[in-house]
Amino acid sequence: MIPRHLAIIMDGNGRWAKKRFMPHSVGHRAGAQALRKLSEEIEKIGIKYLTVYAFSTENWSRPEAEVRELMGLMREYFQQYIDDSKKNNMRMSFIGDHSRLDPDLQQKLGILEDITKDKTGLHVVLAVNYGGRDEIVRATRKLAKEAAQGRLDPEKIDEDVLSKMLDTSTLPDPDLIIRTGGDLRLSNFLLWQLAYAEMYVTETLWPDFTVKELEKALYSFQGRDRRFGGRP
Repeated sequence: MIPRHLAIIMDGNGRWAKKRFMPHSVGHRAGAQALRKLSEEIEKIGIKYLTVYAFSTENWSRPEAEVRELMGLMREYFQQYIDDSKKNNMRMSFIGDHSRLDPDLQQKLGILEDITKDKTGLHVVLAVNYGGRDEIVRATRKLAKEAAQGRLDPEKIDEDVLSKMLDTSTLPDPDLIIRTGGDLRLSNFLLWQLAYAEMYVTETLWPDFTVKELEKALYSFQGRDRRFGGRP
């Protein structure tokens, strides 16, 4: 059994760099390369969707230089992701509130989504300026506006209606969530969508997360009994 949709919290770039007496920027760059390499292998395994936590709404509180580096990495990898898409038939899309990003970066994300929208291979979703609570608040505002304008009966709001207002409205919920770096928390990632996802946590830092590490996670997933709240 292979998960249809895999979500990853890519944690540990800073610690990886610190262990090597290097600046955080080196760790983030190594993490970006790890994602590119792993995406190719995930496509071969048969996973259809990959959603990764690239930059959270809380990450703005990091040192300004580190934030600039992360934004610069996204700009730098723009062309590389275009090349990857051509080579691997990979689709790219983005979730989160992008209004806080610089206009040029917003434009680049839109261009990348547009030129890869017809690709039929692995669908990679990058969560950029994303927070699970923020996403639910934004969805709730949309529903409130619809109701206030008389286009939606509040009594008709259910889980399906709310789900259609989320950033992930066109995606299936993740089957498996992997967190690298050892921390045992979701960190405000896909709070609604991960309700019944299986969790796998590894002490491995993200830049060191290889195909072998992924295989361990998939092996663990295959041994799970997914009951979705029901009895065995």
